[in-house]
Amino acid sequence: MKTPPPSSPFAHVAALTAVACLLLSGCSALDGTDEADEASGAGGAGGPRLKIALITHGGEGDAFWELVQKGARAAAGKNRIDLTYANDSDPAGQAELMRDAIEQRVDGIAVTLAKPSAMTGPVAEARSAGIPVVGLNSGVDDWQSAGLLGYFGQDESVAGRAVGDKLDDLKADHALCVIHERGNVALEARCAGVKKAFRGETENLYVDGTDMDAVTASVATRLSQDPSIDEVVTNGAQFALAAVESAQEAGSRAQVATFDLNKNLVEAVQAGDVQFAVDQQPYLQGYLAVDSLWLYKSNGNTLGGGEAPVLTGPAFVTKANVAAVAKFAAGGTR
Repeated sequence: MKTPPPSSPFAHVAALTAVACLLLSGCSALDGTDEADEASGAGGAGGPRLKIALITHGGEGDAFWELVQKGARAAAGKNRIDLTYANDSDPAGQAELMRDAIEQRVDGIAVTLAKPSAMTGPVAEARSAGIPVVGLNSGVDDWQSAGLLGYFGQDESVAGRAVGDKLDDLKADHALCVIHERGNVALEARCAGVKKAFRGETENLYVDGTDMDAVTASVATRLSQDPSIDEVVTNGAQFALAAVESAQEAGSRAQVATFDLNKNLVEAVQAGDVQFAVDQQPYLQGYLAVDSLWLYKSNGNTLGGGEAPVLTGPAFVTKANVAAVAKFAAGGTR
């Protein structure tokens, strides 16, 4: 999870007065109005504005996906792109959102592949329509076979193994890896990576990530059932904070670590409530995905040459280095 994009001056783009939403449901306009005012090349001043759709499996109101959108807006503003965001955690719904974007003849699509098999058809339809597609966040093992131009995110298996090694360094014995969305390839790969590298015992706990009270209760119940669990590994900042509460409720000695980061999680690491976080830099993922489509349309560029993913993580955030990250988290970019 994980380097902030290089800073560059952004100028002010005049707000569009009547932008029709490109997608039919679950979408919002993210045209970068507050981010910048001029750019060169395709979509630059005086040229036609590109229309790009960002389509994810993220849940509504999730701080992680808000960071992804913020990065995407920054790139859109810099390049004078008309950007729309649409999301659906149901893979069939996400596939329909892609088809809506294709019907609207957008100039490019950035998409997550949390459930790759559901997105193969829509990606092929986009390619047939001449619409370039890049991947971000989920699908590092599937983006090439799916026919995407590039991928921006974390290798989740590598990140999981890094966490397993970290748990060994911390002398943990029994880890509970909490998966809040069954079948999400990224979450499964993380926990599998932990299990592969960690010399202690690892078990998975599946919870309903849409119900935070249920998440807290489920983790607390498992900790009460097995006092030997001394580490809880979650797959999102909000779930880590819930797990801290779970350990308190259960009277457990378990420590908490997590994948993903937000402002509240940074504060929890500073306070010592959470041991560490693995940052995959969601802001950077959104920024690079949108920027790469602009580069491809304006100059035929492909980051990674279409052969290698552009990795944005993993990077460990611990009490020793959290102060360096805190200022960016406070600014809403980490």
